[in-house]
Amino acid sequence: MGKLVVTNHVTLDGVMQSPASPTEDTRGGFERGGWAPPYGDDVMGRFMGRGMASGGSLLFGWRTYQKMFDFWPKQTDDNPFTPLMNERQKYVASTTLTEPLEWMNSTLLSGDVPAKVAEIKQQPGGDIVILGSGELVRSLLPHGLIDSFVLTIHPLVLGSGMRLFGDDGPLVKLRLVHSEPTTTGVLIAVYEPATS
Repeated sequence: MGKLVVTNHVTLDGVMQSPASPTEDTRGGFERGGWAPPYGDDVMGRFMGRGMASGGSLLFGWRTYQKMFDFWPKQTDDNPFTPLMNERQKYVASTTLTEPLEWMNSTLLSGDVPAKVAEIKQQPGGDIVILGSGELVRSLLPHGLIDSFVLTIHPLVLGSGMRLFGDDGPLVKLRLVHSEPTTTGVLIAVYEPATS
């Protein structure tokens, strides 16, 4: 049985929108994208690399899936993440996409997504990692399916943008199980549900 792990970049004010580039996600007129790359360093690279190398599958909302598909299959450099992203099993929660999905090893989840995610968690094969996919994360929170949050908290306040956690979500109590500062001031924090 695998754990469901959310891995996301966030700012101090909880914004997760468009961390990688200015054009990644401009919904709502968001113009402050591309905020995460200046904070990358070897500490973060090693930490994220260990997580990706541990195996398992990926779970995306349709928008994040499409962005990933537009990028990773076209990569021909020596980036060690390229084969991992392309070869790993990918599950995609969507009401708009149809099968067959073009990216290799991709399976569509439609209908009762929380129930299907619960089934996937019972299968052997390692952890299931959600990258990005804020709407999906928020839809799974009320069902108690998320086992861990790996957040890279950037020393930055954007003042606008979509946040990882909305204003109308459930109460979720967490405990810090690991923290690690980077050389650029990012705090890598790993949280799991609190037992009491």
